[in-house]
Amino acid sequence: MDTYEAETVETKWQQYWDENATNVTDLSRSGDKFYNLMMFPYPSAEGLHIGNIYAFTGADIQGRYRRLAGHNVFQPIGFDAFGINAENFAIKSGSHPAFQIPANIENFRRQLKSMGIMYDWSRAVDTTQPDYYRWTQWIFVKFFEQGLVEHREAPVNWCPVDKTVLSNEQVIDGMCERCGTQVELRLLKQWFFKITDFAERLLDNVEQDDFDWSPSTKLIQKNWIGRSEGAEVTFDIKGTERSISVFTTRPDTLFGVTFMVLAPENPAVAEITSDAQRAAVEAYVNETQQQDLNSRRRAEQGDKSGVATGGFAVHPITGEDIPIYVADYVMMDYGSGAVMGVAAHDTRDFEFAQRHGLPIVPVIECGEDPSRTSGDMAEAYTDKAEADRLINSGACDGLSIPDAMAAVTKTLANKGAGSTQTTYRLHDWCVSRQRYWGPPIPIIHCDTCGPQPVPEADLPVLLPELEDFRPSDDGTSPLSKVDDFVNVPCPKCGNPAKRETDVSDTFLDSAWYFLRYPSVGTDGAPFDPQVTKDWLPVDMYIGGQEHAVLHLLYSRFVTMALSDMGYLGIEEPFKSFRRHGMIVRDGQKMSKSKGNVVGPDEYVAKYGCDVIRCYLMFMGPFTEGGDFRDSGIAGIVRFLRRLWTQVTESGAAPSDPDALDDIDAREYNATVKKVGEDLANLQYNTAIARLMEFSNHVRGRQRNYTMDEAKAVCVMLAPFTPHLAEEMWQALGQSQSVFVEGRWPAHDDTKLHAETVVVPVQVNGKRRGELSLPKGASQDAAHEAAIADETVSRALDGKEIRRVIYVPDRILNLVI
Repeated sequence: MDTYEAETVETKWQQYWDENATNVTDLSRSGDKFYNLMMFPYPSAEGLHIGNIYAFTGADIQGRYRRLAGHNVFQPIGFDAFGINAENFAIKSGSHPAFQIPANIENFRRQLKSMGIMYDWSRAVDTTQPDYYRWTQWIFVKFFEQGLVEHREAPVNWCPVDKTVLSNEQVIDGMCERCGTQVELRLLKQWFFKITDFAERLLDNVEQDDFDWSPSTKLIQKNWIGRSEGAEVTFDIKGTERSISVFTTRPDTLFGVTFMVLAPENPAVAEITSDAQRAAVEAYVNETQQQDLNSRRRAEQGDKSGVATGGFAVHPITGEDIPIYVADYVMMDYGSGAVMGVAAHDTRDFEFAQRHGLPIVPVIECGEDPSRTSGDMAEAYTDKAEADRLINSGACDGLSIPDAMAAVTKTLANKGAGSTQTTYRLHDWCVSRQRYWGPPIPIIHCDTCGPQPVPEADLPVLLPELEDFRPSDDGTSPLSKVDDFVNVPCPKCGNPAKRETDVSDTFLDSAWYFLRYPSVGTDGAPFDPQVTKDWLPVDMYIGGQEHAVLHLLYSRFVTMALSDMGYLGIEEPFKSFRRHGMIVRDGQKMSKSKGNVVGPDEYVAKYGCDVIRCYLMFMGPFTEGGDFRDSGIAGIVRFLRRLWTQVTESGAAPSDPDALDDIDAREYNATVKKVGEDLANLQYNTAIARLMEFSNHVRGRQRNYTMDEAKAVCVMLAPFTPHLAEEMWQALGQSQSVFVEGRWPAHDDTKLHAETVVVPVQVNGKRRGELSLPKGASQDAAHEAAIADETVSRALDGKEIRRVIYVPDRILNLVI
């Protein structure tokens, strides 16, 4: 820009904001509050890349817009700094996470500040600091006291290289997503948060009309919780006092059950297995333990292996013997770890029955297509057409599907063998991690008293300084090697006891950070009651699609549980959630392997951060993303240079918008309306496009902005290019920051429809002028006006007009 040095101007205004606390929010003034939140970053050693900057910039634009629109905006930042990524990097590089993480945070802080993001740094959090994780541990203790924590053995994904438990989402095609190692299945004692107790409420809230989340995110949440309506059916085990309950969504198919399948981990397997089959069953169970949970789930679509136990269940209605098998496609984390095999009407059961030579008994006759009763049409099993009727089902023969479901369920209830039931796909949240870099779980194990929570007065349980923090192969945490950490008295009886050595999952750190931000500095509680009441819930939450399931679900659960305990007055933490899109580089996904990951520093040094901010938002819709190409930056540079000139040279024209003619008044008011609406809806690319159109309009009218137009343009541009807007605002004679003095301009709807319109005139496709024409003017009238216009006449140069192309109120093209 001719007289605008980006580096100088941006440094100047960043220092101004710091010195004048421009971005610090007065939380005592909660009227018209707007809590604007972006998911906080994990401070990796590589620093922020341009995709991160894209996300943070888009969230910042929302906060700056809301501030200019009159809201008291709170926009905090923090660092999600515990976890395996930092630990693995430290192991690989020979450093220590306690030294590496602070350096990473400082680099992130520098990069975010260099992008001019409006953070209230006075309330930043760092999850690795004791004054934060003290309260993470407090939450664990409170959940334990409320019976929402359970310590139990469970099958888990185990990475033999990272030497820790992995969530299902951290396993990709059987491999650890971080190191690419084949994952194993292990039975370990783990700490679980009982999120399943809240499944119904979590699901019901999503379905409320005022739950202002994008439809795709709501659908993901609903599918993950996964409510299923059906019946619980109890099968007695022949020759034992044991029974096994099975959940089914289709009790009407009960007469088609010809076998039962148990998960290898089901505790009933050992008891019901006959002596003759014991060796085969034990070998099969041992084999399945070498698989990860995701591979087990894929067994539903693959080869249906399995072994007969030699035991039999008793059909609850017919009394027939049903052989029991053990198979890897059945999981303990769904229902009771047992399924009833209805081979004629379920694909996986049909495949299993075919492989193992089991009976296939159709019990549904499909009225429109009787051939659908065979096993190979099992996909149609969920069809509940009124024409479908039961067959081979005793007294239920001839009943429609809905009537049969009710009749079978009633029969089971009368026999004491079943009842209506609702189940969920959602599982309890495993929060144990057998690593070093995390908050120690605040539990002490006593042989006499059992597990006891660390007293609140003794929190935080500090993470010991440990030079050798490498994880072990046997599944025990590195903290187990620190004797003076492990050996402590029981807080209840005083006898010798042992401290828990697992640390908690980083998802717990991030499940409540938004509650801490407004209360940073409050030492006696995790969140100040009045401030929390004034500022929660979050008004706008922006984040990545990769966290649209677990992070959001865990945050909702923690908020809901704390509300039930009386610590919060809200049940849901986020009024609105919007996911940001992803950007690619020259048409390809950014990745280290492709060598196309872009860092922001070189671009900020070359163009200034305002240019990069504006370009990132102009690439495409913020919620969808765009393609980062160096060649596209030049257009934004030209646009901002032109705006700088137009604004700083304004003032000669009338300052009163009422003095503008109808065409100018319409364009001005339409711009204010459009940009404001687009910003509120995160449609940043079209808002910038409208500002470009208005700039072109003013230039095409061969005039400068009026003073009022110039001020309005400064305000409308400020969310995108805050430093440039500040400099323009000052050039217009204003004494304070545009974010202090400026207010979003109002538009006048009555001036959005002018009697005249501006029609661009092209000669052979090149713009040569414009005409002010009555709205709806005919082609002849437009043609005559063009010929009479001096500028257009010069372009015609006396040549014959061979063709006239006219779109009323839009464009006139003269072909010579």
